[in-house]
Amino acid sequence: MNTLWIIAAGMLITAAAITMFRLLAGPGTLDRLVALDTFVAVTMCGIGTWAAYSLDTTATYSLTALALITFVGSVSVARFRVRDTDQEPPQ
Repeated sequence: MNTLWIIAAGMLITAAAITMFRLLAGPGTLDRLVALDTFVAVTMCGIGTWAAYSLDTTATYSLTALALITFVGSVSVARFRVRDTDQEPPQ
């Protein structure tokens, strides 16, 4: 059974590393926003995996908090985002 937890942790670490690369190298604001949302989702999966491994349900409260904060942050960034390039609007 420990092999299963090691595989799950390895996959989550790999997903986090790939997501961090996209977050740092993303060419645009929206690319970075999607990468940040993905990174938070991977973090939530890690917390859920840890809760299942340790059989401790007190860690699951942080899942609700992360879900709410991420949603509000994503909506506010998408709402108030400024264009990445300074192009003049067509007339």
